[in-house]
Amino acid sequence: MAILKWVQDNGIDWHYIQPDKPTQNAFIESFNGRLRDECLNETMFSSLNDAREELTKWRNDYNHHRPHSSIENLTPSEFVEKIRMDKLAA
Repeated sequence: MAILKWVQDNGIDWHYIQPDKPTQNAFIESFNGRLRDECLNETMFSSLNDAREELTKWRNDYNHHRPHSSIENLTPSEFVEKIRMDKLAA
């Protein structure tokens, strides 16, 4: 209920994925699998603050240090910068 309240308070459209239809949002399903396999299943959190710190480290690695084959083997931050530079050059 807390998530639904936050969604309403922030004016976000909430759309459920139908049961047994993960391909309706394959990108987030792929991300969730990576997060679960690489961080959540591998880390024993001792507190909420510890969980926040570990997730921040994982997110930083995922976005700034790890190349993604789906975006030309760049990190997400490099890909965003490339798009910005391409727009400036156009």
